[in-house]
Amino acid sequence: MNKTKKWLVLGLGLSLVMSLGLVGCGKTSSSKSTNAKVADKKTLIVATSGTLYPTSFHMSKNSKLTGFDVEVVRAVAKGLGKKVKFQELSVDGQLTAVSSGKADMAANDFGLSPARKKQFALSTVYKHSFNSIVVRNKDDSGIHNWADIKGKKAAGEAGTSYQRLAQQLGAKLVNYDNVSNDVYLKDLEKGKTDVIMNDYYLQKLALAAVPNNGLHIVKNMYFTTTDDGQGVGILMKKSNTKLKQEIDKEIKKLLKDGTIKKISEKYYGADVTKKPNVHISKNFTIKSTSTGQ
Repeated sequence: MNKTKKWLVLGLGLSLVMSLGLVGCGKTSSSKSTNAKVADKKTLIVATSGTLYPTSFHMSKNSKLTGFDVEVVRAVAKGLGKKVKFQELSVDGQLTAVSSGKADMAANDFGLSPARKKQFALSTVYKHSFNSIVVRNKDDSGIHNWADIKGKKAAGEAGTSYQRLAQQLGAKLVNYDNVSNDVYLKDLEKGKTDVIMNDYYLQKLALAAVPNNGLHIVKNMYFTTTDDGQGVGILMKKSNTKLKQEIDKEIKKLLKDGTIKKISEKYYGADVTKKPNVHISKNFTIKSTSTGQ
């Protein structure tokens, strides 16, 4: 694998971060002065991963941060006459940074789940998607319907909605810690695991980046969950109402003039600003906790 392709094939472990549960965070200030101060800043601090292709990543080790969410944030900031400074953090780190005020926003393919709505101010949605499962070509991993997942080995990152769902369906969890896509795909092809559940567009790109992988997406098992069915947006601190109003106004303008559509086609090869016209096999209610076993 060449260096460029290697960096493009960044971790499904990190691609799963969009659905991680919320972490313990600091108290939220409700002072009007703080609210106005944040909105009036000339430079916005934005937390992101820097490792999630094609949302937030580096084309090569020393290249500039880029990606769908990164470019959307830059376009929003430009429209507001502001600069952006990105902080590359883990998902837990991103959420904590926003809650503590160390970052003004977090943008990293975050699904606008009910749990996040309780803890954060959420922007206007600018990406819609759905989920898929990846299995082996030679035997479909023995999975032809949702009941077949019981007893199978599900690969993912601990704590994500995908692994919680897999556990609810009776799968045996095989948890990875920040490994690259090719590790996930090779282990699945070799039979060390049986299934990967994730965002459809991310799975499609991951498979395309690793030729002759011996895997495929099951077309009749697309699904949504209560954690991601409302779309993707930017997370902000609850008290930053003025900033949220400004961000929302700019996102709506960029959606209307087609700017975000062009960015999505560049990175996803599809217009993700509109709800996908596909048959969704099932919408799952994700339980809030998981034993991780």
